[in-house]
Amino acid sequence: MTLLGVSMVGQRIGYIRVSTVDQNTERQLDGIELDKVFTDKASGKDANRPQLQLMMSFVRSGDTVFIHSMDRLGRNLDDLRRIVQTLTSKGVQIQFVKEHLLFSGDDAPMSKLMLSVMGAIHEYDRSLIKERQLEGIALAKKRGVFKGRKKSLSQEEVADLRQRIAGGMSKAKAARELGISRQTLYQYL
Repeated sequence: MTLLGVSMVGQRIGYIRVSTVDQNTERQLDGIELDKVFTDKASGKDANRPQLQLMMSFVRSGDTVFIHSMDRLGRNLDDLRRIVQTLTSKGVQIQFVKEHLLFSGDDAPMSKLMLSVMGAIHEYDRSLIKERQLEGIALAKKRGVFKGRKKSLSQEEVADLRQRIAGGMSKAKAARELGISRQTLYQYL
């Protein structure tokens, strides 16, 4: 069986990524029949995404991973190349639907060039987005409309937190009781 020029012997795996929890994932891989789908709602700035890691450990030789577009797999060129190389070295094919690119491990030099060029463009695009965001924040601060993120704990709660820790309470328990992460707790301490 073939689809988009892909010879299918293993499972058809989908990987979907959106940057925020309120973004819709439905348009990605719409109409493509898949055996299993992994979906992350996280930035593509790095490969530290739970469903990506799960998908990479799940796939087996002969499987094909379908991804809507290259920037959904990653917006960091080094990560993108590493992920593609890791998967193809396991015998997994990667089909980027939008770009009509298939990677199988024995790719022609032109395919590798396309991966590098397209990956570099997506990394550059991410850096422009971040730059515009920082410029917007700076302008909003000048106008006095940007106050930053709301603090997790009030001054009184921070004092209570310090008393709990000084009294011998474990940091994990204090964090749970205050409804904050341990990382946030350490920042307050």
